[in-house]
Amino acid sequence: MKLTVERIIDAGMAVFAETGYHGLSMRRVAQRLDAQAGSLYYHVPNKSALVQLMADRVARQAYDAGTTALDELDPGADWRQRIEAQLVTLRHSIRRHAGGPVMLADSPKVLSPGALSLMERLLETLREAGVPAAHRGVGADALLSHVTGFVLQEQSQSPTVAVSADDAAALRERFPMTVAEAGTLTEDEKFTRSVRLLCAGIETLIEPTRR
Repeated sequence: MKLTVERIIDAGMAVFAETGYHGLSMRRVAQRLDAQAGSLYYHVPNKSALVQLMADRVARQAYDAGTTALDELDPGADWRQRIEAQLVTLRHSIRRHAGGPVMLADSPKVLSPGALSLMERLLETLREAGVPAAHRGVGADALLSHVTGFVLQEQSQSPTVAVSADDAAALRERFPMTVAEAGTLTEDEKFTRSVRLLCAGIETLIEPTRR
Protein backbone atom coordinates (compact mmCIF):
# COMPACT_ATOMS: atom_id res chain seq x y z
CA MET A 1 0.00 0.00 0.00
CA LYS A 2 1.28 3.45 -0.91
CA LEU A 3 2.86 5.47 1.88
CA THR A 4 1.07 8.67 2.79
CA VAL A 5 1.43 11.19 5.58
CA GLU A 6 -1.86 10.02 7.08
CA ARG A 7 -0.73 6.38 7.15
CA ILE A 8 2.54 7.40 8.79
CA ILE A 9 0.63 9.37 11.44
CA ASP A 10 -1.63 6.35 12.05
CA ALA A 11 1.41 4.13 12.55
CA GLY A 12 3.17 6.71 14.68
CA MET A 13 0.21 6.98 17.02
CA ALA A 14 0.01 3.19 17.31
CA VAL A 15 3.72 2.97 18.23
CA PHE A 16 3.38 5.90 20.63
CA ALA A 17 0.47 4.16 22.38
CA GLU A 18 2.63 1.08 22.91
CA THR A 19 5.99 2.62 23.79
CA GLY A 20 5.48 6.28 24.71
CA TYR A 21 7.54 9.16 23.38
CA HIS A 22 10.96 7.68 24.15
CA GLY A 23 10.13 4.42 22.40
CA LEU A 24 8.84 6.16 19.29
CA SER A 25 11.26 6.08 16.37
CA MET A 26 11.03 6.36 12.62
CA ARG A 27 12.46 2.84 12.40
CA ARG A 28 9.65 1.38 14.51
CA VAL A 29 7.05 3.31 12.56
CA ALA A 30 8.52 1.96 9.33
CA GLN A 31 8.43 -1.60 10.68
CA ARG A 32 4.74 -1.23 11.49
CA LEU A 33 4.14 -0.07 7.93
CA ASP A 34 6.34 -2.86 6.52
CA ALA A 35 8.46 -0.21 4.84
CA GLN A 36 12.03 1.02 4.85
CA ALA A 37 12.75 3.83 7.31
CA GLY A 38 14.32 5.90 4.56
CA SER A 39 11.08 5.95 2.60
CA LEU A 40 9.31 7.72 5.46
CA TYR A 41 11.58 10.74 5.28
CA TYR A 42 10.17 11.70 1.89
CA HIS A 43 6.85 12.42 3.65
CA VAL A 44 7.93 13.25 7.23
CA PRO A 45 11.45 14.63 7.74
CA ASN A 46 12.09 13.44 11.31
CA LYS A 47 10.64 12.24 14.60
CA SER A 48 9.96 15.77 15.83
CA ALA A 49 7.91 16.53 12.75
CA LEU A 50 5.97 13.28 13.22
CA VAL A 51 5.19 14.12 16.86
CA GLN A 52 3.94 17.53 15.74
CA LEU A 53 1.65 15.94 13.15
CA MET A 54 0.34 13.42 15.69
CA ALA A 55 -0.30 16.07 18.33
CA ASP A 56 -1.95 18.29 15.76
CA ARG A 57 -4.33 15.53 14.70
CA VAL A 58 -5.47 14.91 18.28
CA ALA A 59 -5.89 18.64 18.93
CA ARG A 60 -7.74 19.30 15.67
CA GLN A 61 -10.19 16.50 16.35
CA ALA A 62 -10.79 17.98 19.80
CA TYR A 63 -11.21 21.47 18.34
CA ASP A 64 -13.76 20.28 15.78
CA ALA A 65 -15.70 18.39 18.46
CA GLY A 66 -15.70 21.53 20.59
CA THR A 67 -17.01 23.58 17.69
CA THR A 68 -19.93 21.18 17.28
CA ALA A 69 -20.68 21.29 21.01
CA LEU A 70 -20.63 25.08 21.06
CA ASP A 71 -22.93 25.27 18.05
CA GLU A 72 -25.42 23.04 19.86
CA LEU A 73 -25.57 25.26 22.95
CA ASP A 74 -28.53 27.53 23.57
CA PRO A 75 -27.80 31.02 22.17
CA GLY A 76 -28.11 32.40 25.69
CA ALA A 77 -25.45 30.08 27.16
CA ASP A 78 -23.04 31.93 29.44
CA TRP A 79 -19.25 31.71 29.46
CA ARG A 80 -19.21 28.92 32.07
CA GLN A 81 -21.37 26.73 29.84
CA ARG A 82 -19.13 27.47 26.86
CA ILE A 83 -16.04 26.52 28.87
CA GLU A 84 -17.71 23.33 30.02
CA ALA A 85 -18.74 22.39 26.46
CA GLN A 86 -15.16 22.85 25.24
CA LEU A 87 -13.57 20.85 28.06
CA VAL A 88 -16.07 18.00 28.06
CA THR A 89 -15.56 17.41 24.35
CA LEU A 90 -11.81 17.81 24.74
CA ARG A 91 -11.78 15.06 27.37
CA HIS A 92 -13.82 12.71 25.20
CA SER A 93 -11.64 13.44 22.16
CA ILE A 94 -8.27 12.72 23.75
CA ARG A 95 -9.60 9.64 25.56
CA ARG A 96 -10.05 8.03 22.15
CA HIS A 97 -6.27 7.81 21.78
CA ALA A 98 -3.91 5.86 24.00
CA GLY A 99 -1.36 8.51 24.91
CA GLY A 100 -3.78 11.23 23.82
CA PRO A 101 -3.33 13.41 26.92
CA VAL A 102 0.45 13.23 26.63
CA MET A 103 0.30 14.30 22.99
CA LEU A 104 -2.06 17.13 23.86
CA ALA A 105 0.17 18.26 26.72
CA ASP A 106 3.17 18.31 24.38
CA SER A 107 1.35 19.87 21.43
CA PRO A 108 1.88 23.54 22.38
CA LYS A 109 5.61 22.87 22.68
CA VAL A 110 5.74 21.61 19.10
CA LEU A 111 3.61 24.56 17.92
CA SER A 112 0.67 22.46 16.84
CA PRO A 113 -1.87 24.74 15.09
CA GLY A 114 -4.66 22.57 16.47
CA ALA A 115 -3.52 22.97 20.08
CA LEU A 116 -2.96 26.68 19.62
CA SER A 117 -6.52 26.92 18.28
CA LEU A 118 -7.83 25.24 21.44
CA MET A 119 -5.94 27.72 23.60
CA GLU A 120 -7.00 30.68 21.49
CA ARG A 121 -10.67 29.78 21.80
CA LEU A 122 -10.43 29.35 25.57
CA LEU A 123 -8.67 32.70 25.86
CA GLU A 124 -11.38 34.33 23.77
CA THR A 125 -14.09 32.78 25.97
CA LEU A 126 -12.36 34.09 29.10
CA ARG A 127 -11.93 37.53 27.52
CA GLU A 128 -15.62 37.70 26.69
CA ALA A 129 -16.40 36.68 30.28
CA GLY A 130 -14.47 39.68 31.54
CA VAL A 131 -11.46 37.86 33.00
CA PRO A 132 -8.62 40.40 33.24
CA ALA A 133 -5.87 39.98 30.66
CA ALA A 134 -3.27 39.26 33.36
CA HIS A 135 -5.15 36.10 34.39
CA ARG A 136 -6.42 34.72 31.06
CA GLY A 137 -3.28 32.84 30.06
CA VAL A 138 -2.88 31.10 33.41
CA GLY A 139 -6.62 30.40 33.53
CA ALA A 140 -6.74 28.81 30.08
CA ASP A 141 -3.57 26.81 30.77
CA ALA A 142 -5.01 25.57 34.08
CA LEU A 143 -8.19 24.42 32.33
CA LEU A 144 -6.26 22.51 29.65
CA SER A 145 -3.89 21.03 32.22
CA HIS A 146 -6.84 19.82 34.27
CA VAL A 147 -8.23 17.92 31.29
CA THR A 148 -4.93 16.25 30.42
CA GLY A 149 -4.29 15.31 34.05
CA PHE A 150 -7.79 13.93 34.49
CA VAL A 151 -7.53 11.74 31.38
CA LEU A 152 -4.03 10.57 32.35
CA GLN A 153 -5.52 9.22 35.56
CA GLU A 154 -8.38 7.59 33.65
CA GLN A 155 -5.97 5.89 31.27
CA SER A 156 -3.52 4.75 33.94
CA GLN A 157 -3.22 1.02 34.39
CA SER A 158 -1.91 0.79 37.93
CA PRO A 159 -2.08 -2.72 39.41
CA THR A 160 -5.02 -3.38 41.72
CA VAL A 161 -3.97 -4.08 45.30
CA ALA A 162 -6.03 -6.59 47.27
CA VAL A 163 -7.33 -5.17 50.55
CA SER A 164 -8.50 -7.38 53.39
CA ALA A 165 -11.58 -6.58 55.47
CA ASP A 166 -9.36 -5.61 58.41
CA ASP A 167 -7.25 -3.31 56.22
CA ALA A 168 -10.39 -1.72 54.76
CA ALA A 169 -11.78 -1.08 58.23
CA ALA A 170 -8.48 0.46 59.32
CA LEU A 171 -8.46 2.74 56.30
CA ARG A 172 -12.04 3.84 56.98
CA GLU A 173 -11.11 4.67 60.54
CA ARG A 174 -7.96 6.55 59.63
CA PHE A 175 -9.26 8.36 56.53
CA PRO A 176 -13.04 8.53 57.02
CA MET A 177 -13.74 11.47 54.72
CA THR A 178 -11.57 10.18 51.88
CA VAL A 179 -13.07 6.68 52.01
CA ALA A 180 -16.60 8.11 52.21
CA GLU A 181 -16.01 10.15 49.04
CA ALA A 182 -14.51 7.27 47.04
CA GLY A 183 -16.83 5.95 44.37
CA THR A 184 -19.72 8.32 45.14
CA LEU A 185 -19.56 9.90 41.68
CA THR A 186 -19.05 8.56 38.18
CA GLU A 187 -16.03 9.82 36.30
CA ASP A 188 -18.29 11.94 34.08
CA GLU A 189 -19.95 13.54 37.10
CA LYS A 190 -16.61 14.12 38.80
CA PHE A 191 -15.18 15.77 35.70
CA THR A 192 -18.17 18.05 35.17
CA ARG A 193 -18.15 19.14 38.81
CA SER A 194 -14.42 19.77 38.73
CA VAL A 195 -14.76 22.01 35.67
CA ARG A 196 -17.52 23.97 37.39
CA LEU A 197 -15.34 24.41 40.47
CA LEU A 198 -12.54 25.79 38.29
CA CYS A 199 -14.96 28.18 36.61
CA ALA A 200 -16.21 29.31 40.02
CA GLY A 201 -12.64 30.14 40.97
CA ILE A 202 -12.02 32.01 37.72
CA GLU A 203 -15.24 33.96 38.22
CA THR A 204 -13.82 35.56 41.37
CA LEU A 205 -11.29 37.35 39.15
CA ILE A 206 -14.00 39.10 37.15
CA GLU A 207 -15.01 42.60 38.19
CA PRO A 208 -18.32 42.50 40.11
CA THR A 209 -20.01 44.72 37.51
CA ARG A 210 -19.20 42.15 34.80
CA ARG A 211 -20.38 39.02 36.64
